[in-house]
This record gives sequence, C-alpha cells and structure tokens, in this order.
Amino acid sequence: MNTTTLAPPNVAIEQAPAAPAPAPASRRRDYASLRIVPARYPARTVGTIISLVLMGAVLNSVLGNPRWGWPVFAEWFFAEPVLVGLGRTLVLTALGAALGFTLGTGLALARVSRSPLLRALAWTFVWIFRSIPLIVLLLILNNLGYLYETVWLGVPFTNITWAEWSTTQLVTPFLAAVIGLTLNQAAYSSEIIRGGILSVDQGQHEAAAALGLPRRHQAFRIVLPQAMRSILPSAFNDIIGLAKGTSNAYILALPELFYTIQIIYRRNLEVIPLLMVATVWYLIILSVLSIIQAQVERHYARGALRQLPPTLLGRAWAWLRPAPVPSVDAAPAAADEPPARAAAWTHSHSRGGQVEVQAVSKSYNGVRVLNHVSLHVPSGSVTVILGQSGSGKSTLLRSINHLERVDSGFIAIDGELVGYRQEGDTLYELKEKDILSRRADVGMVFQNFNLFPHLSVLDNVAEAPVSVRGLPRAEAQALARELLARVGLAHKADAFPRQLSGGQQQRVAIARALALKPKVLLFDEPTSALDPELVNEVLDVIKELARTGTTLLIVTHEIGFAREVADHVVFMDQGRIIESGHPDKVLQQPDQPRLREFLAKVL
Repeated sequence: MNTTTLAPPNVAIEQAPAAPAPAPASRRRDYASLRIVPARYPARTVGTIISLVLMGAVLNSVLGNPRWGWPVFAEWFFAEPVLVGLGRTLVLTALGAALGFTLGTGLALARVSRSPLLRALAWTFVWIFRSIPLIVLLLILNNLGYLYETVWLGVPFTNITWAEWSTTQLVTPFLAAVIGLTLNQAAYSSEIIRGGILSVDQGQHEAAAALGLPRRHQAFRIVLPQAMRSILPSAFNDIIGLAKGTSNAYILALPELFYTIQIIYRRNLEVIPLLMVATVWYLIILSVLSIIQAQVERHYARGALRQLPPTLLGRAWAWLRPAPVPSVDAAPAAADEPPARAAAWTHSHSRGGQVEVQAVSKSYNGVRVLNHVSLHVPSGSVTVILGQSGSGKSTLLRSINHLERVDSGFIAIDGELVGYRQEGDTLYELKEKDILSRRADVGMVFQNFNLFPHLSVLDNVAEAPVSVRGLPRAEAQALARELLARVGLAHKADAFPRQLSGGQQQRVAIARALALKPKVLLFDEPTSALDPELVNEVLDVIKELARTGTTLLIVTHEIGFAREVADHVVFMDQGRIIESGHPDKVLQQPDQPRLREFLAKVL
C-alpha cells in the first residue's frame, strides 16, 4: 500500500523550481525551411569518377571500332532464324531445369532417407552422371539406337509387351538433348538440394516430428522451404550454367541459338558480329534469371530477416523520389498499443492423459543416460522434474514423446504403449506414420522454441491442426487466433518468429503445442533460453495451463515455480529417479543427501 507523508504545520516546504515556459511562437525556428546538405564522401566520389571513365573508355572502344560490325549485328539480332534458335534454347533450359530439379529433389530426399538401398541408388546415380561429360552423354543418347533397336513398354523379365517403338525414331536429337540435360542437371541439383536440407537445424525436424506431421509434410512444408535460402543461390547459378550449357547441343546438329549462329557466320563469314548476337541474347537470358532469382530469394527471406530487402521497383522508386524533408512540427507517430492481456483459459482442452514409465533405459555410445527409470504421472497432474544437467531429464521427456527410442522398458499413455501396438500378449512396433499420428496427443515445448522461421506466428500454430487433425484451414486459423489471444499474442499473429522476443516465441511455442489439444504436454526447460525479465511471462502461461486439466511434465530449474504449481516433484541424478513426492516434502525435507546438496546450490 502506498502511503503519503504530510508535512507538519508551520514547516516551510521548499518547492521545486518551475519548468521554464515555452518560447513564444515568434521565437521558434522553422527547421522545415532549412536546406539539408547530405554528408560528403570524397573517396566515393573519386571511385565514381574512375568507374565512369573506365566505362566510357570501354564503350568507346567497343562502339567506336567499326570491326565489331554493329550494322551486321543489328541486321541479325531479330532475324527469324536467330529467334527460332533462341526459342529452342529457352525451351531446353526450361525443360532441363524443371525436370532436372524435380528428379534432383527426389534424389536428394533419397540421399537423406533412412533406406540404405535408396541412399545407395541415389549416390550411384549422382556419381555416374557427374562423372560423364555432358557432350559425351548427349552423344551416347543420340546413338542409343545402336545399342537398343527398340524401346518397349511391358512387364520386365517376361514376354508381355504393351507398346514398342523404334529407338532411332523415338529418341530424336531434341529428346536426346532434353534427356541429357535433365540427367546431368539432376545429378548436380540433387547435391545442391541435399546441402540445403542438411543446413536446416535438427530442432526443426524434431519440432515437426513432435507435432505428428507426416514425413512427406515435414519434407515439403517445413524442411524444404527453410532449405530454400541455402538452395537458391547455387540453384540459380546452376540454371544459368544450364542456359549456357544448352550450347553443347550443337554436337547433335540441333538448331538452338549457338548452332544457328554458327550456321549463319559460316555462310557470311561475319564471325564477330554474329557471336555478339549470341552473347547479347545470353546476357538478356541471364539478366532475366537474375531478376527472378532476386524476387524468389526475397520471398523465402520471410521469417529469416527482420526486414525484407526492397524489390527492384522499390529500389528504383527510392532512387527517383525526393528525400523526405524532416519537420519538427510534424505530429508524432502513434505509439504502439500495448499487447492485449492474455485471456483466461475459459475451457479446458482434452482430458489429461495418464503417463506410465516402466523400467526405461537409454544409452548413447555406451553411456547409460536413463537407468531403469519408472514413473507414474496421474491424469491432469503437474509433475516437475529436477536435476543437474546430464541427469537424463530431457532424454526422459523425449522418450515419452518417442523422439528418442528407448533401449528397454515401456512407456504408456492412457494404457496405450508408446511406439507399439498391443494385440493380446503381442506388441507390434509401430511404423513411422502411426507413431506420428499418436504423437499428436503428446505436445512438446522445446528449450530453444524451434518455431518454424519461414511461417508466420499464425501459420506456426495452425499448421499441425490442418495437417494432423484434418481441420479446415479457416477453422484452424480461428483456433490459432484464440490460442494466441490466450497467451497474450493476438496482435502478433502476422509476425514472423524472428520479429518476436524470446518470451513471445516461447508463448507461441506453447500455443502451437496446445493447438492439437494434447492429453500430455511436455516442457523441456522452457525458460532456460530466456532473459530473466522474460521468464515470468512464460511461467504465468504455464500456471494458467496447470488449471486446465492437461497433464503437464516440466523440466525446469525454477524451484519457486515448482513449489507453487507442481503436484509432484521428481529429482533425477545420473539417469535415475532418486527421490520423488509432494513439493513440500521433496523441496523442504528431502531424504537423499544428493538432493539436499542440489537444493543448497540452487536455492
């Protein structure tokens, strides 16, 4: 309670000096009318002058030299044979890029798959077609009729044939060029795409798996969009190389741009002007590809950059428009409205699940991380797991969510074993898609948030309900907005994770996990990656969740928080649970000396 101390009577109180009165309007300076002189950079000016001189010298040398044959260049630049060859070059580039990157994506996914056979086949394909020079490959394909007289469609190793064609008639020079460019492009593009996939943080894979997203959905909705920022520069560099590489088709006498130019200059002997025709057209093609690359990279920069780079038109407009004139009399910009207070959890989510852990063990490289751990977590309870780093707390949580496969023992949620299907006295190990489906009932909030940076806050929360629960996107987005309101972030729905503070990102991660309405919610040190000032805002949300009936398992070092919200406290050391019970007993009167030692250090 605030109190006010009154001055005793007859005691003079010294008053603070009055603030100076504002100056009359007539004495104010009109800063808006002053001329603004930009800063001077002499080195930039000198560099600009030198660049202009060099450019002028080069242009004078090229345009002023009659031996370049510019009249001949102008005559043939838009000639019909040249345009037909240009069109064929563009078609070869488009087909080679589209088919090559489609096949390359499949090869890249095969290279990172769990199937040894798929990995071996993909590696062999890449090894072969990166080894064969493109010209040699084109010649082999063009002479395929020498090896195989016919191409047939039917059942292998039988005499059943549905259709048959002459190889020489089927594999034309154009088709040989398309196939050759596709195979060559796929071999290189697969490694570019694989490198992009490997650049995505492992936490993103785990977050997608923890939500129960199908593996195909994980690949094409979560992993590949994030990998695109690493893929795009090399991919467009490869496409530009492909556009120039189509000139290798001249070996097949295919009249693309370069072969057409050769035919013309062999007839009129104007070699340099005709080569300049090809050069300028290649420059135009590659300039267009570079512009497309910039726009595609800008698209995939969403979520990775706090502010997107301007578009090409935006840059041009910024260069042409006059600089804004500052004015002190301008009205100040409206301050951001404070975020709405988190709404109360007015109704519960799914009934909390009961978790049973029985004699679970887990080792990494021969080191026992979990050692016959057994734990019973009642439905709707809040269990806090304490222990020093390396005691097995996080591994236990990840095992409950089946992100880690245990070596021995069993984990069950509401009587359903994690990772297995029981039929009578027999357990059948679940396939990956079934594990993902069941995992949707066990939400997880990670220590480092693991939000999908390429998706907005709204899409982060709505993604799993659409893909896993099958909700219509409009309904999923309505649910997402409701959950964001409950964690106090309704005004951040259209923001990207990188634009949020750590505490805000963690609250979004909580909303994302809740969107599937899980029976059990796992928190893996949800505040350890946060600044002290942001810890309370996350803990407040968890306190509200503790009243909803969802079963919570929380790994944390916040002893005061554990004492306040937990129904049960578990202390782990060296992969074992050495003490558990009610918070008042475990935290105030521990039986084990190791726990007393731990509490003495953290309290």
